[in-house]
Amino acid sequence: MTTPCARAAAVFGCFALVALGLSACENTPPVGLARPSVATSAESMGGMRALIAAAKREGTLRAIALPHDWADYGGLINGFEKKYGIKVTVEDPLGHSEDEIDALRKGGSRPTAPDVIDVGDTFARKAAAQNLLAPYKVAAFDSIPGNQKDAKARWSNNYGGYISIGCDANRVKPCPETFSDLLKPGYKGKVALEGDPPRSATAFASVYAAALANNGSFDNVQPGLDFFAELNNRGNYNPLNSNSATVARGWTPISINWDYINLQYADQLRDKGVNLQVSIPFDGSFAQYFALAVNKNAPHPAAARLWQEYLFSPEGQNLRLRAYARPVLMDAMRQDGTLDKAAAARLPTVEGTPQFPTDAQLGKAKETVTQGWAKAVSG
Repeated sequence: MTTPCARAAAVFGCFALVALGLSACENTPPVGLARPSVATSAESMGGMRALIAAAKREGTLRAIALPHDWADYGGLINGFEKKYGIKVTVEDPLGHSEDEIDALRKGGSRPTAPDVIDVGDTFARKAAAQNLLAPYKVAAFDSIPGNQKDAKARWSNNYGGYISIGCDANRVKPCPETFSDLLKPGYKGKVALEGDPPRSATAFASVYAAALANNGSFDNVQPGLDFFAELNNRGNYNPLNSNSATVARGWTPISINWDYINLQYADQLRDKGVNLQVSIPFDGSFAQYFALAVNKNAPHPAAARLWQEYLFSPEGQNLRLRAYARPVLMDAMRQDGTLDKAAAARLPTVEGTPQFPTDAQLGKAKETVTQGWAKAVSG
């Protein structure tokens, strides 16, 4: 049993450490409030002020696979650092969703493990199933559509877009606008993906879109693999992973990627002589969102949770929108008046309402692509 004297000594010890400029007791929350590592909301820690204070004491956020030109992560990182004085480091900026899950699994509770991840929602489900994620509800959690978040709050989608075809019109004439166009003989060695479909959420979605363009369905992704096998057989498939550097240098003159990535490349590379034309193929219209999540063993748990709050705030969501990504809270922000209407007006028009595969359909498709991709593009 703890005696009054023992309790007094413990309190005195904390005051003594503070007087000496030490912080061993700083992260001990008041009775009844959660520590950052187990906090399931800002409220559980005592509110946003308490969360911000705890995150500032940590002073660092470790992220992974966040290129600065991807959905305006450059602006988001700069904004977060400026607003809270917390340094953001990004490991393996060109990594893919599977690399992020690998980093969580291998990092364990080491101080070098990522605090947060940004992955395709297919991969977020996988990470949750492996018990790698911490449940956390951002302030806007209830406004996120039900099909865009985990019921246990282990992940929530943050932004999304449509698979598109980006083409440097100065190097390729005419530019393709559909998946069927990509099979034409004029595109030999020119058609690239963002990564390897078993590891990259973007490339996986590209196979799904190709399936829909070739009589496939959410239940049957095999026609997408068959399409890329045919693209490879005709010599049109370029195995180099596409990014802003490869597009700028002409190494991947035709890139299948999200519309917000290709549109941002078009803006960024125009002064470098790249005339990137972007088309959302009507024969394979496929939309998907990317999910944010906190590492269960995050070395900076308060900063990780504050990062989620920032990216789901109107400021973070509008930064996404200005980079052509569709914020998951777009409808809610339109209703409450916080949406950047000028940025919303710049989004490409897409006909119809996007449909999304179920968990079961995604799992089946992921297994099919993982097992069949190497064979499809070999030789």
